[in-house]
Amino acid sequence: MAFVPQKTSGEASVQVVQAAPDRLTVSGPLTFETAKQAYEAGLRVVRSGSTEPLQVDFAGVTHSDSAGLAVVIDWLAQAARAGRKLSFANIPPGIRAAAKISDVEFLLA
Repeated sequence: MAFVPQKTSGEASVQVVQAAPDRLTVSGPLTFETAKQAYEAGLRVVRSGSTEPLQVDFAGVTHSDSAGLAVVIDWLAQAARAGRKLSFANIPPGIRAAAKISDVEFLLA
């Protein structure tokens, strides 16, 4: 398991934790300020060499915006390249709203 606390220049931080071989948890704000760090931490798990399905659980996300959706889309693309299936649980309202506006809600299913 990997624990990857991420600090940014401001007060906000996001945590990306591989809670199990098939489960990644994200907590804290997933916004423009933290998206790059969350993306990179999650990418290490997505590209770990495993082809087992991976569930990403956003239950601990306290705030999200369209940058969170960009992270999700990039993880999906990288997982497809690695031959790995991703699923999502507890998708935050900010990510869901951005997906709806962008007409990409089907990616979250």
